[in-house]
Amino acid sequence: MNTTVSRGALWLEKLAPNAQRLSGLCPSVQAVDGNINGEAARFIAVVPDANNHYPRAAKGEVGLLEGWTLAKVVSETVAADANSSVKRPIIAVIDVPSQAYGRREEAFGIHQALAGAAAAYANARLAGHPVIGLIVGKAMSGAFLAHGYQANRLIAFNDSGVLIHAMGKASAARITLRSVEALEKLAATIPPMAYDISNYATLGLLADLLDISNPDAPTNADLAQVQKTLQQAINDARQDTTLKNRLGADNRRSSALVRERMKASW
Repeated sequence: MNTTVSRGALWLEKLAPNAQRLSGLCPSVQAVDGNINGEAARFIAVVPDANNHYPRAAKGEVGLLEGWTLAKVVSETVAADANSSVKRPIIAVIDVPSQAYGRREEAFGIHQALAGAAAAYANARLAGHPVIGLIVGKAMSGAFLAHGYQANRLIAFNDSGVLIHAMGKASAARITLRSVEALEKLAATIPPMAYDISNYATLGLLADLLDISNPDAPTNADLAQVQKTLQQAINDARQDTTLKNRLGADNRRSSALVRERMKASW
C-alpha cells in the first residue's frame, strides 16, 4: 500500500501544524484554521483519497465532490466574515494533478462543480478576503482553475515537481497530433506550451517564485520563507481585489494590448 503523503497534505500540515480539520467535508478536501504572523487564516487543500466514491478522483484530482466541497468551504468562510471589517486570508495549498475525467463526472455535471468552486474563490477575493494560491506541486487542467487560480496572488516553488498546464503531456500530444517528445521540443520554444515553472513564471502570473531546499522535507528556514512570503502576499492582496497584477510581464504584452483595444472600442 502506498502511504506517501502528497505535497498538498504535507504543506497543509506544515502551515497549520496539528490543527483540527473542518468537519463535514469529503475526505479529499481538507480545510483547517491556522494563523499567519498571528492573524487567523483558513487553509484549504485537495488531497488523494484512495477510497473516493468516484475512482477518477482517487489520486488528488478535483472532481464532483471536490468541486462542490471547495465551493462550500470558501462560501461559508465568506458568509462567516460578512460583518467583519477585516476578512480572513484564504490560502489554497495547490497540488492537483488534473480534473477528474469520467463518464459519471461528465453526466453529473463536473463543469458545474468546478465552476462553483472557481466562483466561490472569486467571490471571496471580491469580498475582500486575501486569497493566496500556494503552488507546491502540480496545478493542472480544470483542477487548477477550480482550486486556486482565482487567487489575488499566486506563489510557486521553483522545483521540477511543480508543473502547470491545461493538459497532461500525453493528452496535449494527442490533441496537437505530435509525439510527447515532439511536444516537449516545441514547448521549449513557446512558454505558454511549456510545463516547467520557470517558463510559466515568464507569463507574469506569479507573485513569487521560491527556492525551497526540499519541498518534500522542508526545513525550518524553508517554512519561515514561505510564511514571510504569504504574509507579504496577503498585505498586497488587501490593496487590490483585481487580477491586474498578472499583466505586467513581457510575455503578456499582447494580452494587455487586447484589453486596451477592447476598452477603447466599448
